[in-house]
Amino acid sequence: MKLSEVVSLYLSHKRALGQRFRTEELILNSFCRVVGNDFFVNIEEETVLSFLNGSGPTTDYWAKKYRVLAGLYRFALARGIVNVSPLPRVIPKPTASAFVPYIYSHEELKRLLDAVPAVCTGRVPVAEEVFRTLLLLLYSAGLRIGEALALSLDDVDLHQACLHVRDTKFFKSRLVPMGKDLTGILAEYIRKRNGCYILPSETPLFCFKDGQVLSQSAARSSFRRLRICAVVFREGDARHQPRLHDFRHTAAVHRLIAWYRSGADLQELLPKLATYLGHVDLSATQRYLTLTPELLRQASLRFEHYARGERP
Repeated sequence: MKLSEVVSLYLSHKRALGQRFRTEELILNSFCRVVGNDFFVNIEEETVLSFLNGSGPTTDYWAKKYRVLAGLYRFALARGIVNVSPLPRVIPKPTASAFVPYIYSHEELKRLLDAVPAVCTGRVPVAEEVFRTLLLLLYSAGLRIGEALALSLDDVDLHQACLHVRDTKFFKSRLVPMGKDLTGILAEYIRKRNGCYILPSETPLFCFKDGQVLSQSAARSSFRRLRICAVVFREGDARHQPRLHDFRHTAAVHRLIAWYRSGADLQELLPKLATYLGHVDLSATQRYLTLTPELLRQASLRFEHYARGERP
């Protein structure tokens, strides 16, 4: 069998089990492009290793590609498509530091929002009010960009002040409560939209100027221009610059800092934050506890008060 045929069978198998397998499909498609559509049994270890190593330093993505190929070869071995796996037996340690999410300061968030009108002009297909509302939603509700762009008008319950986030990253839906400010922002946004168009309830909440649903690629492209315009950056290459997804990380960290400062019980509140963010386990939320010096400082102060027998 050809490589493309095996990959197609493998993807069908995984999706029959209820998995989206989108990232894995991208990796496997990249593998096909690098290797070529050769017979699966002819793929040698050197070819696989070349794909895994790529052209840059060894990062955590090496291990991600390895896991995807390992799954593919387990599938092929179990069905007798191949007799041996050409995957290397030694997994190297990353030579590049793991990616750390960028946590925007409140001043940087203000600069980004202030720069929206300068970016959404001319031939840019994203209207100013659409992009600004998207940014405010990502920060205020801590949504993933895919979750935000998948919202329809019917998913926004202004009376109950909540969002219905459907079919998320882990195939679950959840209700996300909204604060008074965010509810007011979305109410005004929807009022303006309804004043311009007669829209059915299933209409996407965020659209291009032509009415088509706003894509993730367009949102990220607009944000890259916005970040440059607002002069928000950090040291490193283009791959390590602040991202649109970091609004979600920032929302979580800012909430934790506020809880620390108010003396709230983090052991009680962390599981609630995990549920709010749609995390499948608490470990994904706990990683936010070490993301910023300010958060670590607040934690240190909390422990100091505790050690002295004082109330924070």
